Amino acid sequence: MTKARKVYELLKEEYPDAKCGLDYHTPFQLLVSTMLSAQATDKSVNKVTEDLYKQYPDLESFLTLTQEEIEEKIRKIGLYKNKSKNIYSMLRELKGRFEGQVPKNMEDLMSLPGVGRKTASVVLVEAFNIPAFPVDTHVFRVTRRIGIAAENTPDKVSDEIMKKLPKKYYHLMHHLLITHGREVCSAQSPKCEICCLKEICKYYKERD
Repeated sequence: MTKARKVYELLKEEYPDAKCGLDYHTPFQLLVSTMLSAQATDKSVNKVTEDLYKQYPDLESFLTLTQEEIEEKIRKIGLYKNKSKNIYSMLRELKGRFEGQVPKNMEDLMSLPGVGRKTASVVLVEAFNIPAFPVDTHVFRVTRRIGIAAENTPDKVSDEIMKKLPKKYYHLMHHLLITHGREVCSAQSPKCEICCLKEICKYYKERD
């Protein structure tokens, strides 16, 4: 068994309920929520979108909002000015170029304003079950610490992990690594003593 597969199995046992932390009902809502989640917690995004999606559940209703109105509604989330600008533009491109449908491929998703590879990957794997491996700050940190990734950018780490695991594992592995990063392998003061991966972790072996 490869090290990446071993990490997958150990984390799956440790976190049987690992799943997406964003609340959404449609691919469109997931796209908006993922755009909002950059440098923000899922919890803070969910607090804002709970009422937002009740009032504006779909693209057509969102299109009635001005950029300033979007800004006001997401004000409690970090980088809200830039995010409101991107979302405002994204809505119009989604309507004009894709007939209001969220694209189901990486290239088209990444052509939308404010949508990078991580956001596109989340939408593909989460909403459409299309193989992709999103790398956020938790996934980037944890994979490199454990020693199953060595690349120095999130996109390269994504490519690296996808070569080491079967496609059917991408979705859950993403959530397992995020959960582990939040619960145990934090950026500051990781809880190595209680970590289920310490016996195979590069960081743990090298820290002494």
